[in-house]
Amino acid sequence: MLLMKRSVSAHIAVRIDSPVTMVFAASVAEGITREVETLDFRYGGSSITPVEISDLHGTRLHQFTVGAGTLTMDYWATVRGEAVPAEITAIDRITYLKPSRYCESDILLPTAVSEFAGLKGRALLDGVSSWVGDKLSYVPGSSLPTDGAVRTLLARQGVCRDYAHLVVALLRALDVPARLVAVYAPGLDPMDFHAVAEAFIDGAWHIVDATALAPRQSLVRISTGRDAADTAFLTNHDGLLTLTELEVTATVDELPTDDVTQLVQLR
Repeated sequence: MLLMKRSVSAHIAVRIDSPVTMVFAASVAEGITREVETLDFRYGGSSITPVEISDLHGTRLHQFTVGAGTLTMDYWATVRGEAVPAEITAIDRITYLKPSRYCESDILLPTAVSEFAGLKGRALLDGVSSWVGDKLSYVPGSSLPTDGAVRTLLARQGVCRDYAHLVVALLRALDVPARLVAVYAPGLDPMDFHAVAEAFIDGAWHIVDATALAPRQSLVRISTGRDAADTAFLTNHDGLLTLTELEVTATVDELPTDDVTQLVQLR
């Protein structure tokens, strides 16, 4: 087992305009060995203890309700080794073959069939990843939070979540279960939360990252879902807020070399 040591952190600050319920997803997922972990929420200078809720894939959600004011979240963790590889369930197969809000696989079916006819398994993952990487330009700030895979393909540009959405949509169109994963990504530049696709072939989930911006071997899972609607680092209900600060760090004791010809599991 590769005992890779990774250190991650996130700082988030928001200005709250009216009473709001917030749900944060910035902690590393369940099943990952954490040597050190600290999660600190501050509202008006006082500490807040959130309710922790776990979803079906081990995403650790932290929820609370506060009034108008300012709030900060600071998270630090050091993880070592590898998590147990995720398995697939019957409901996973159903869920991750369906179109979703940002992954319109039904609309992209003709494109997928035309571009990747005859490809299966690993060859299909390689083909889709390369095709998306070639078709899109990585342009920070070029997409809207509401953009889905179809609009991304038309615009020919986007950021990591847009690349992942297009990969997921094309794979689902070809009957490959696929989903989006938010991760900490050592080696990413500029540093931020990162999004990759995860596809189920040959009996296991494998990472597909058409951006190729960080080595897949050192990624750390945060959240998993159908698309960005399920994996946002912050969701708010019943009130308004403005994100004022966001800082993310992710380092590894030795940055691995990513051989893009190899299948890699997120562990």
